[in-house]
Amino acid sequence: MSKVAILGSGSWATALAKIVMLNEPEINWYIRRQEAIDAFIQTGQNPGYLSNAKFDINRIHFSNDINEIVANSDIMILAIPSPYVKQTTSKIRRSMRNKTIVTAVKGMIPDENMIVTDYLAKKFDIPADNLAVIAGPCHAEEIALERLSYLTIGCSNLEKAQQISALLRTSYVKTCVSSDVIGLEYSSVMKNIYAIAAGLCQSLRYGDNFQSVLIANAIQEIQRFAQAIIPTPRDIDASGYLGDVLVTSYSKFSRNRQFGQMIGMGYSVKAAQMEMEMVAEGYYGTNCIHIANEAMQVNLPIVDAMYRILYEHQSPTIVIQELTQQLS
Repeated sequence: MSKVAILGSGSWATALAKIVMLNEPEINWYIRRQEAIDAFIQTGQNPGYLSNAKFDINRIHFSNDINEIVANSDIMILAIPSPYVKQTTSKIRRSMRNKTIVTAVKGMIPDENMIVTDYLAKKFDIPADNLAVIAGPCHAEEIALERLSYLTIGCSNLEKAQQISALLRTSYVKTCVSSDVIGLEYSSVMKNIYAIAAGLCQSLRYGDNFQSVLIANAIQEIQRFAQAIIPTPRDIDASGYLGDVLVTSYSKFSRNRQFGQMIGMGYSVKAAQMEMEMVAEGYYGTNCIHIANEAMQVNLPIVDAMYRILYEHQSPTIVIQELTQQLS
């Protein structure tokens, strides 16, 4: 049997571990801090995240040594916030070429400006068939509550995508597969930007009518950008794309929406980040997509507006008012 590992200790990593343990007799789990592992073992739950999710710790091999986990695992699910992926994976000294890496990271490597699959392929010489992504509308908090959720598994090797799909399928998690790895991954990055915009506009008292127009235009931006990156037929209205945009933009569990609300209320970026104490991937994604689009010049008015607000520190009121003239 393939040995499965979770890399990361946040809410999404915890939710994924909960799912996998319904299908696997045991898992390996890399958690960076030994004190967090000790607390987990003592209480049977993650001390920092999703405290209502209980675990049979006798079926989990914890380690704060990532190389030990890599050596003893065949399939690794990477669920670390994008700003920390490079730092974490830099510790790996074991060969990753024959491992299957499933990235659940919904962001890009900031200082490399690369999607995670591209970064891992380059750094560890991993074949495309051994790299997969998890996409779709699936908040960790709802997984903990066992509410019906849907995931899309993207991999260029559809047989391997089906294997991962089966690993993550439960009575309350439905799964499907896709070969559009790059499209799904960029969509997962961009939806966080639009969630920030949605939260910001709510604080600025734009109503539901405008929010619907904002999101309708957002999915068109994703379609244009994904086609510019890799032209291929894709159903942009599928749950792996549109569904993820909708839930991240509207859900009370969305940290990116919450971050946008705070910016709209007048918080500085730094103040909002400090108060949230969690990573809003869309902040980093805004800069990454902006840089990536400098050469392609795809029409992305919402991304451009968020860049002006978050990185050029322009007035949200003025920028959003100007944005309203560009949407239809």
